[in-house]
Amino acid sequence: MSRPSGTFATVWTALRLVLAVAILVAVIAQFTTSMSTSAERGRDLATTAANFFSFFTILSNVAAAIVLLWAAAWYWTRGKSATQEPNGLALALACVSTYMIVTGVVYNVLLRGITLPQGSEPIPWSNEILHLIAPLFLLLDVLLGARRRSLRRRALFVIAAFPIAWAVYTLVRGPLTTSPVTGDGWWYPYPFLDPHNFANGYGTVALYIVAIAIVIVGVGAAVVWTGRKRAARVRHPASL
Repeated sequence: MSRPSGTFATVWTALRLVLAVAILVAVIAQFTTSMSTSAERGRDLATTAANFFSFFTILSNVAAAIVLLWAAAWYWTRGKSATQEPNGLALALACVSTYMIVTGVVYNVLLRGITLPQGSEPIPWSNEILHLIAPLFLLLDVLLGARRRSLRRRALFVIAAFPIAWAVYTLVRGPLTTSPVTGDGWWYPYPFLDPHNFANGYGTVALYIVAIAIVIVGVGAAVVWTGRKRAARVRHPASL
């Protein structure tokens, strides 16, 4: 099979660019609102900013926007004559696709309708871009994105590295941070990570972390498997 048509690849790359810009606009709008609300109410702005960028959703969306911009830049400078993505870009796309798909699943299953401690009420259109539209697009990107390269299964270890680091960071930072919203002597970005919400404390939090880890590994494995299947159709050898 030949590489995907230039017209489709160009259109899809344009969509990647549009989504990247939409994500960045949504993040900036929510961040600006959170900071403005915190300033009006006399909250600690440094803590508010650090808390905002401690949400897995925010970090995943910012990473996704950066990688999509990278993919667009690569396509329009070198990719039009290529048949597959470079290794680094392919791995980065696999990572952010996994994180965004998991973000969409966790938010819409566990968190939709719950106000999170981000310093202000969520902006409806921004919230939908970050938690629904962007995750759906990254899912479609796994299935339809042009010039896909096959990754070896060990890429899953790289995909899992960031969520593990984020979970450790969150649990260590949580009891050391005073919430600027409630004044509590702790702060966690999501209620299922706050041991104060459960009778069993960290025991229940650990169960949630294990469950989400299983989801992340499962989604990551599916992303890598899909990429390998799609790349096999154009007979490209697997790479790291």
